[in-house]
Amino acid sequence: MKCQKCSKPATYHITDLDPEVPGKFAVFHFCDEHALQHLAPAASKPDSLPVGQLAKDLVSGSSASREPSPADSLSCPNCQISFAEFRSTGRLGCPYDYEAFRDELMPLLENIHGEVRHSGKAPKRAPRTSRQQNTLIRLRNDLKRAIAAEDYEAAAKLRDEIKSLEQEQGR
Repeated sequence: MKCQKCSKPATYHITDLDPEVPGKFAVFHFCDEHALQHLAPAASKPDSLPVGQLAKDLVSGSSASREPSPADSLSCPNCQISFAEFRSTGRLGCPYDYEAFRDELMPLLENIHGEVRHSGKAPKRAPRTSRQQNTLIRLRNDLKRAIAAEDYEAAAKLRDEIKSLEQEQGR
C-alpha cells in the first residue's frame, strides 16, 4: 500500500477516532515522513504539547518509554537478526527465527491468533494419504509430549491410534 500523500510505501496505518461522534473514524496510510507530520501537526508550537514529543517518539521508533528486555539481545545464528530488530520492524529474517525466538514468539502468536498451531483447511482434492500423514505427525508429536509428561495412559492410547493409522496406510 502506498502513502496517501506521496508514492512511498505506507509504513504507518493510523485510525483517528472522532471524540464527538461515537463510531466515526478516519483511516490514514502514511510513509514515515507524512506520519510524523500527521501525528505532530503543531509545528508552529512544537514544545507546547507533550503529546507532540510522544508522537515523534512513536513514529521515530524511539524506545525510551520501553525498558529493554533481556530477549532483545537474542539473535538468530542463521541470519543474525536480533529480537530487538524484529520488534522494531515486525519482520523476521529467516525461517530459523521461529526456533531462535520460540520462547518470545509463542506468547505473542497465541495472543494475536488465539492459537500457536495453524489449523486451517486442507484442499478437498488433497490425497487421503497426505491428510493421514499430517495426522500421524500430529499424533507422534502428541505421543512425545505425553511421554515427556509421564502420562502413560494417554501415550498408550496415542500409540494404538498411530498403529491403526499406519495399518490403514499399509493396505
